[in-house]
Amino acid sequence: MLTLAQAQTVLASALTHAEKSGFKPLAIAIIDARGAQKAFAAQDGTSLKRGEIALGKAHGSVALGIGSRALHKMALERPYFIEAATHAVGGSLVPVPGGVLIRDGAGVLLGAIGISGDTSDNDEAAAIAGISSIGLVADTGA
Repeated sequence: MLTLAQAQTVLASALTHAEKSGFKPLAIAIIDARGAQKAFAAQDGTSLKRGEIALGKAHGSVALGIGSRALHKMALERPYFIEAATHAVGGSLVPVPGGVLIRDGAGVLLGAIGISGDTSDNDEAAAIAGISSIGLVADTGA
């Protein structure tokens, strides 16, 4: 189970990575394996709907059990499937990098982090940094 303390540390570490790297303001959503929100932050200057995009990256990853980098590839190869899956999960699926599954060392799914605000690659890098900071495994779907 992903604890609140773990989620808060992942969030803080992702923000630290983004700030040190000079990223644009980010919104970060962290959910557990059930899809329940554990932590959220939106930096000052983040645009209006970045939070919903971040949550969609995390939620879509948990809903389909793969990181959003893999969802992006699926969207390019099988757009009708991603469209149908988005509908099936209530619209909360954003198939671009920045949604990263959080796994323990044995591969058990604990949750996901979704980040939006900079480029998708930078969003994903901040997510990986946050997850790695507590010794868990980041699964981008690559």
